Amino acid sequence: MTPPTPLHLSLAGQAVDVLREQVLTGEIPPGSRVNEVEVAQKLGISRGPLREAIRHLASEGLLTLVPHRGAFVPNADADEVKALFELRTALECAAAELAASRRTDVDLVRLHEVCAESRRNYKAGQPFPYRLDLAFHQTLLDAARSARIAEQVRLVQQRVVLLRSALEDDPPHQHASMDDHDELVKAIEDGDAARASIVMRRHLSRVCAQMLTSLNH
Repeated sequence: MTPPTPLHLSLAGQAVDVLREQVLTGEIPPGSRVNEVEVAQKLGISRGPLREAIRHLASEGLLTLVPHRGAFVPNADADEVKALFELRTALECAAAELAASRRTDVDLVRLHEVCAESRRNYKAGQPFPYRLDLAFHQTLLDAARSARIAEQVRLVQQRVVLLRSALEDDPPHQHASMDDHDELVKAIEDGDAARASIVMRRHLSRVCAQMLTSLNH
């Protein structure tokens, strides 16, 4: 019997990647219904693999399935934002502490590289893209070397990025985030686990507050 094709190699897996990108970048805006016919035609696949991809993204919290209506991109909600950041703070403060004690020289080089790229984009007048923010936090998670924490953080971060896609960019906030990232790298480089945790908590608290303020505007 031929074993099933892994999701990441199948048509459904490819659809997951493309659809996730469309959701996280706001190409399919929060509150919008996923047009299965349009997306299937755009990807050149049948609706079967697309529906499998939709179910997968729903399991990650990036889509909401409504009976007899289809799949929708969730809207930002203050209670959801608070709950996500409570979980994210617990996980990422622990990761920051672990990174300070487990990081290698290679990890430090990568962290500095992501921070430098963020600065270059910002100075060039480009928005602070979610990819670079995720790249920084993923590199920190790599340095922490905790697969369990990394797996849970990835799911939470995606949902945060999704909710942020509906909010306006805030240049002062973006600049402050880059400063936080630089300070985090310094604490990790110094092996100061307590400081790394404090900076991460402060960083995530400010990001959460900024998102809640944007929601109320």
